[in-house]
Amino acid sequence: MPKEEKSEKDEVKVVKTEDLPKNHFTETDLQIEWNLLLKQLQQRKENVIFNAIKPFKLVKSDENQITVLFSSDTAKVEFDKISREFFNHFKTKVHNFSIEIIYQRDSENQKQEVKTKRSIFEKFIEKNPLLKDLDDLMRFDLS
Repeated sequence: MPKEEKSEKDEVKVVKTEDLPKNHFTETDLQIEWNLLLKQLQQRKENVIFNAIKPFKLVKSDENQITVLFSSDTAKVEFDKISREFFNHFKTKVHNFSIEIIYQRDSENQKQEVKTKRSIFEKFIEKNPLLKDLDDLMRFDLS
């Protein structure tokens, strides 16, 4: 029996975005949907993804553009797991299918200083030098 080889080509449908709706959306719309996603992740007990993407900031940077500010590459990997679902939902909700997503590292969230009791106390000393004298007198245990 001869084997029949079927050569099936993957069909790729190209949809032109200019034919799709481009309704206006606001920063508020974006923030409402983002907070809703975070609440859903928390309720579904997907703590790893929730904790990774919680510090992300989504900003409407142009009429059809959203900038995602992320803190680390590992957090972005976790976000990539749900990003397609989130943005498809958002595009459908606001009826704008021409939204472009830009990823940008958030330099503000990268530098996270570990605050110890000693470092907090030293900042207070800068504001009120009398605390230094009090520390010398009382020998506070700030370890």
